[in-house]
Amino acid sequence: MRSQPKQQPAQGACFHGSYRPEDVHFLLTPIQLEPTPVAEKERLIQSGQRHYSEMLSRESLPSPRYMTLFEQAWAMNRARMAQGLLDLAAIIANQRADAITLLSLARAGTPVGAVLKHTLTDLFDRPTTHYSLSIIRDRGIDQQALRYVLEQAGHDPASIVFIDGWTGKGVIARELRRAIADFTERRCQCWNEGALDPNLYALTDLAGVGIAPSDADYLIPSSIMNATLSGLVSRSILNEQIGPRDFHGCVYFADFAPQDRSVWFVDALREAIREQIAAGYRPNPNPIDPTPARTRSQRLIAELKSRFAIRDENLIKPGIGEATRVLLRRVPELLILRDAEIPEVAHLRQLADEKTVRCEVDPSLPYQAVALIQACQPS
Repeated sequence: MRSQPKQQPAQGACFHGSYRPEDVHFLLTPIQLEPTPVAEKERLIQSGQRHYSEMLSRESLPSPRYMTLFEQAWAMNRARMAQGLLDLAAIIANQRADAITLLSLARAGTPVGAVLKHTLTDLFDRPTTHYSLSIIRDRGIDQQALRYVLEQAGHDPASIVFIDGWTGKGVIARELRRAIADFTERRCQCWNEGALDPNLYALTDLAGVGIAPSDADYLIPSSIMNATLSGLVSRSILNEQIGPRDFHGCVYFADFAPQDRSVWFVDALREAIREQIAAGYRPNPNPIDPTPARTRSQRLIAELKSRFAIRDENLIKPGIGEATRVLLRRVPELLILRDAEIPEVAHLRQLADEKTVRCEVDPSLPYQAVALIQACQPS
């Protein structure tokens, strides 16, 4: 893989991608990065030669057929996502006393954070700021970005809420807890009082590891799209281009601008939220009990490891959102669906057909979908 020079320095920089400045500030360093072929990336990751955060495979624009499926997903689930956002906003407003600082985890958390920011400001009358920053499995949160929020931007640590779209196996939620514990131990002198809440707040918590209004595996429309619904920003990158004073990196897909739907998605959800309020929906400020979801998740992972002789549970990706990621940017081995005929998994069926991925139906599955990543054979 050959890297190229940075487009701009990160120190003290905030940019908003293709969003408006009032939607989000990304605490990321835009860089240029030559893509790594998917199969090669998978080999390097599984052999331990490279960490997944050091590379990106080429990202493509969705096909017209896939966009049709997205439009269908949006029509089916806009009301449910709007209600979920209202409930999550109510939960956050109930747990924070004054101004709120949302730190969404780039990039799945970014669209959710952008809409939450407006919802908390407009409907709950709470001054809210939204940043999006990087967290990486096994490497933790971007501490430079977190220091920026606390020290340079001056936000009260008690105001901070970490946001993601959903949880899969709970890996990122656990990574967040470890990272915040480490950050607090190292940097507690940075503020006079208050502590960071290490909980992950999400629309739905399949793993039972966070704070959420739901634990259902429903089709969140933003979960099945990539950069064109996330401010034209890639997932975060941490490689040799990123210096100790830089934010973690990202690639900005400027060429995708003609098909970008990021601002449209924020505005469309804000309208859907207003419709729900006008129709009499009352947000629920009480998060669900995570215990049943945690038990369900742990049982399924153990069963799949045993059934398919999987040693590395990172190869198991439960839920619609995680299964979609596998089919878009990893090397899939198997797609398991609870019901292959429901419209919520139509995009997964199409992606599996396009990539000739084997598909099984298992009516006992506790989620709508699970994807297994192909294990690379030792060389």
